Amino acid sequence: MLFKKEDPGKELKWRLIGRGGKLLVDGLFAASRIEVRRCPAVTELLASRRFILAFWHDRILLVSYALKNWQGAIMVSDSADGEIIAQILQRQGHLTVRGSTGKGGMRAMGRMIRTMQAEGRPGCVVPDGPQGPRHKVQPGVIYLARKTGYPIVPVTYSAKQRWVFNSWDRFILPRPATRCLLLFGRPVHVPPDQGEAQITRSSHELEKELLRITLAADHHFGHRPYGSGV
Repeated sequence: MLFKKEDPGKELKWRLIGRGGKLLVDGLFAASRIEVRRCPAVTELLASRRFILAFWHDRILLVSYALKNWQGAIMVSDSADGEIIAQILQRQGHLTVRGSTGKGGMRAMGRMIRTMQAEGRPGCVVPDGPQGPRHKVQPGVIYLARKTGYPIVPVTYSAKQRWVFNSWDRFILPRPATRCLLLFGRPVHVPPDQGEAQITRSSHELEKELLRITLAADHHFGHRPYGSGV
């Protein structure tokens, strides 16, 4: 951990981290060649701003960069490590809602719902965050879709040249000026009257689609499954 949230002068430190982090991300992708693939149905949903993006924890970097200034509401864990991510996301034009499917999850979910509906913002959720299990969808995003009526749009990315971290999520970091593919999947619709059994099925449906498009994006550049190769 870089420093505790309670450190004196923390506000200045967080601002510096946010600005510096955004500059680093902008610089990383400035010379990258980014290809975007999506079907017409997804294009219409994105134009409506009534959707929830879902992407894996290890694939957040390019997704947040490519969608900067969309003013989406993104749930970020309420921790010092989450604060680093939140500071960068805020400077990319996103609104962060602190919490997770664990601690503070219900309060965060309520704030997400109110913000999305009252302000007309799309939602963004990392369904395997903040601590995993890796590439396993937790049900929070399904409940959010059921409450708002917004469809879930899976999205992922891969890069031709990249580093893969030895972290729980095998976080990928594209190398500068490399080729990237941002890939949207088939939307997942969650009816408002879904029971617990249907919630589980919708979770599996979203997980299957996210795994499918992540495999496809990695395969596009000849990588072994799920970030095991560079």
